Order: sequence, then C-alpha cells, then structure tokens
Amino acid sequence: MNYIDLITIDPDKRSGKPCIRGLRITVTDVLEYLASGMTQEQILDEFPDLTPEDICACLAFAANRERRLLNISAA
Repeated sequence: MNYIDLITIDPDKRSGKPCIRGLRITVTDVLEYLASGMTQEQILDEFPDLTPEDICACLAFAANRERRLLNISAA
C-alpha cells in the first residue's frame, strides 16, 4: 500500500499531525479506533468521508514509521 498520496502533513491542520487526505481525521485517530475494537465497517459508517483505502494507508503509514524507528535504534 502506497500511502504517500493519502496521508498528508500540514502544520496548519491538527498541529501538523499526519492526516488523511487533508481531512481533520488523523492517522492516530484511526489507529485508536481500530485498537479500541471498532471494525473497519464501523469506522467507515462513523466517518463517511473515509474509504477502506484510507484505513489501509493509516496502517501502512504506522508500519513504515515503526520500521524506521527500529532502523534508527539499531544504528
């Protein structure tokens, strides 16, 4: 999943946190919903502006960030 076109960072939105397609919904918001037990379908029902691809992009973004942190700590 290439999240580059879906995850945006704008210093004027949500204090520069990574957001989905310039919306005010952050990657962290989506990850916390998933971690709390919400299903993808429940998230999409609650936030009709989101798509299944947006949720996958959040997961890919988080996985890439984790991978980069592991590489930094191993250096």
